[in-house]
Amino acid sequence: MGAIVVITTVGTEEEANSLAGELVGRRHAACVNVLPIARSVYRWQGKIREDSEFLLLIKSVSDRYPAIEAAIQELHSYELPEILCLNVGDGEQKYLRWLSESVDRDSPTVRGADE
Repeated sequence: MGAIVVITTVGTEEEANSLAGELVGRRHAACVNVLPIARSVYRWQGKIREDSEFLLLIKSVSDRYPAIEAAIQELHSYELPEILCLNVGDGEQKYLRWLSESVDRDSPTVRGADE
């Protein structure tokens, strides 16, 4: 069960925080970084567009990807949300163990505790 980083963007800080909270709360992700004000230039419906967005970096494990994708599809406001899954080739072993344990439904959760 390898580590993954899933990338998506949203249009508002409220949506970014809501989506991040849902993904961690449902134990689909161990951690979601919300990076403010990414400038996106893209082609949509035959036109070049430019928008400010919030970038989410969703850290999890590969067997949770289907649930992450389904949750993004369910909760996202865009007609076609960006959902990219990147496999992590290697990483610090204690962090990777914490990541895996954080999405394990049998592990206890204490909100705000130093994990």
